[in-house]
Amino acid sequence: MDGHELWLAECAKIDYEPQARRYAEGTRTSQDAADQLGCDVAHIAKSIVFEGQEGAVIVITSGANRVERKRKLKRVLGYKPGMAAPEYVLESTGYRIGGVPPFGHPKPVTVLMDEDLMHYDLVWGAGGTAQTVFPIAPEDLRAIAGAEVADVKQ
Repeated sequence: MDGHELWLAECAKIDYEPQARRYAEGTRTSQDAADQLGCDVAHIAKSIVFEGQEGAVIVITSGANRVERKRKLKRVLGYKPGMAAPEYVLESTGYRIGGVPPFGHPKPVTVLMDEDLMHYDLVWGAGGTAQTVFPIAPEDLRAIAGAEVADVKQ
């Protein structure tokens, strides 16, 4: 089972039916995804994984932003999360870097969401692989992911 199939199975468990799109050229980076979709990179909801004290911390941030780990994540979490190696990302989320979705993880994770994403009507997240993306309204994304909205950008 590839990451997209895993993600679709996790979505089915919560009765969410994504309108996923697959791109053979790949959407590994936010700019790749924006180019494929014909949208601004700020509308890409990229999932960045960090090592937390009680498991993975996933920060869903705008593709135009970088995450400020040392001050802002520390303020929200109460500690500075560690950088996650590719092996940790796969083990903790079930997905490889470049395809980590904002929700639908087989293990419990902590999810934070960049407040900048709330300014858009529609954003695009990874669908389990570096070739799959799906559209979603930011408020729906926040609710389904169980995310805390915060200022996380540099």
